[in-house]
Amino acid sequence: MTILPTGAAAKFLGKLHQDAHAADAACMASIMADWDAAGLTIGQTNIGAVVVACEDMGAGFRLLTLESAALKGVRWTAGQKIQIATGSPSVTRTYTPIEWNTKAGRFCILGYAHGDGPGSNWLRTLSTGDECYLFGPCASLDVSDTASPLALFGDETSMGLAYALTYQYPERPVTCQFEVDKVAGCEKVMTQIGLCNATLVRRRSSDAHLDEMEAALTGCVSIATTFVLTGKTSTVQRLRQRLKLWDVPAHRIIAKAYWAPGRTDLV
Repeated sequence: MTILPTGAAAKFLGKLHQDAHAADAACMASIMADWDAAGLTIGQTNIGAVVVACEDMGAGFRLLTLESAALKGVRWTAGQKIQIATGSPSVTRTYTPIEWNTKAGRFCILGYAHGDGPGSNWLRTLSTGDECYLFGPCASLDVSDTASPLALFGDETSMGLAYALTYQYPERPVTCQFEVDKVAGCEKVMTQIGLCNATLVRRRSSDAHLDEMEAALTGCVSIATTFVLTGKTSTVQRLRQRLKLWDVPAHRIIAKAYWAPGRTDLV
């Protein structure tokens, strides 16, 4: 069930058909496919969501709790995404909830503000009591059909997903490698939310640190691990290519790029 209001939905779809940028159109087409697959419809209710809690975690992270009566009874699985209109119906950003309370219609996201895009600016300025419109949850990353250990490789934007997977599937081993700018700050955030089994790799010039992340892949290849690759586009591509060169089966690789340098439409 979508909670994007009818008037806003009309503007959103108008933007979808008028946008001249092929990449944006492809992104919106993917979202529409998610709606269809999940049985979502547009304009069913005029209820938006309200920010009921907003906490600065440091190092660019904010922990948000949003609530809507329209979300009561709506089911969610770790890895599914929420699309939030960040300032106008035609400017949306994707967030991965880390917790979901079906009975209360409430969920939490661990947002990371980087760059000067609409999503990051919205995240920085959000306050308790602010309203927003959203739709979802929609399919994004699904690990429910495999019981194998998970190895998640990503960055600051992947930590929310890591938390969700760790705590929704407590019986499954989940190890994480994150490339980050501020190691100490990210360590504090992980401690605050209780995210364990994660290694932080400091970013270096010319992506020299990716050699270290590639080396970490090798220890998981032979134990039937499912690899979850998220975060920066070029990092996802490089690690995925390395796994393919090692003949890791495609069904053991789940990849979803979240952002790319210079793409303000993604941050």
